[in-house]
Amino acid sequence: MRNWPLFELSITTPHLTLRVPSLEDLDELGDRAAEGVHDEGQMPFLFPWTEGEPAERARRTIQFHFGTWSRFSENDWAIEFVVVREGQVIGTQGVMASDFPVLGEVKTGSWLGRRFQGQGVGTEMRKAVLHFAFAGLGARSAVTEAFEDNPSSLAVTRKLGYWEDGTTLHNRKGEPVVTRRFRMDREEWREEPGFELHDLEACLPLFGLKSR
Repeated sequence: MRNWPLFELSITTPHLTLRVPSLEDLDELGDRAAEGVHDEGQMPFLFPWTEGEPAERARRTIQFHFGTWSRFSENDWAIEFVVVREGQVIGTQGVMASDFPVLGEVKTGSWLGRRFQGQGVGTEMRKAVLHFAFAGLGARSAVTEAFEDNPSSLAVTRKLGYWEDGTTLHNRKGEPVVTRRFRMDREEWREEPGFELHDLEACLPLFGLKSR
């Protein structure tokens, strides 16, 4: 799309493709949400969007992505890539920032369909958006956080070399819960082979960055 080049943006890794979703991709991602994202009784998200009937979860997922498209600006943006493995959409990996041209800091968040978890995918898709942030956008730092009762997310973060940056107390469904914050500065990031960015150049002005 000439006037919105983000739809051509993608990242490839040794086993995955992360891309800005088409409508067909969103339909399939909605199916993953409908199938389930976590075990019953758990809640890894501050907003409990995974509750409700399967069809409702699918609609919420698609509407959320529509919202990120409509609100995108160079000073407040979010890209929610769909994660594709062997031709199948299996989850989503987000990267977002506020005042990026000044601060150079991104945040990340993600989820995978329940049946695709525990297979090393979470680590590889996080590496992909770190490559996008540091190698593609020239970010200064990347931050993330997860609830203390979400050990899988915490394990991915620690494995990648983030350092702990404090805690935050939240109200989750009427109960106080703690998230742990983590940070990685550019100097601590290590580029790995097999991670490639595609069609980023035309998108840079949308992030308030100069084309190279």
